[in-house]
Amino acid sequence: MLSLRKDIHTAGIPVLCAACEARHRGVCGALSPEQLVELAKSSVKHKAPQGEELVGDAERVERYSNVMSGVVKLSKTLPDGRQQIVGLQFAPDFVGRPFRSESAVTAEAATQVDLCSFPRQAIERMMEEQPDFEHRLLKQTLRELDQARDWMVTLGRKTASEKVASFLLMIARNISPAADPAPSPTTFDLPLSRAEIADFLGLTIETVSRQLTRLRTDGVIRIEGTRRVTVVDIDRLVAQAGD
Repeated sequence: MLSLRKDIHTAGIPVLCAACEARHRGVCGALSPEQLVELAKSSVKHKAPQGEELVGDAERVERYSNVMSGVVKLSKTLPDGRQQIVGLQFAPDFVGRPFRSESAVTAEAATQVDLCSFPRQAIERMMEEQPDFEHRLLKQTLRELDQARDWMVTLGRKTASEKVASFLLMIARNISPAADPAPSPTTFDLPLSRAEIADFLGLTIETVSRQLTRLRTDGVIRIEGTRRVTVVDIDRLVAQAGD
């Protein structure tokens, strides 16, 4: 029995959680080892390939998830079928809206995504039992609200060049969450196609391509293929973004 316990737990922390960065930086960081053990009993780690829908708009929510790696795309669908990308989520963001039985957005894997998922009932029970856990969820919700307001400024007041630079800066900062500001150089694959970036920023595909070319010509970024981007000088990118 003792050896089995050592296989399942590491210093009281479930093996499922021991190496998880979301446990330290995400909502699970508010849980005690005993509560992590309890939550781990119903938790499932899994991969979602690029393009897989995680939850649909107005779909009943049965599970919540922590993003462990990759990027999740959030979009809203109009009655006539038109869609608008309204946000991106990165590790260790929490996918799902507590206290709602139906999703308000469509969540889709923009890249391959590693997730740790748990039943809605388990999360709601943890919120009742652990005020710090509920507090962390509230802090994340408020942070996302602040980000949405900042993005409204980007969409409503910034120039096309500032919008594209702001988008690249958001990606760079979120793939290096432990570093503030993001280091130079920083290399990443764009999680959206040029058409999706244009949709997200309220620009045309041609304008997005032209601004990316301008940033490359100015030596702010390097581009390999269609999606591989290296930010050569993060300070110049910040300046280009108008931040």
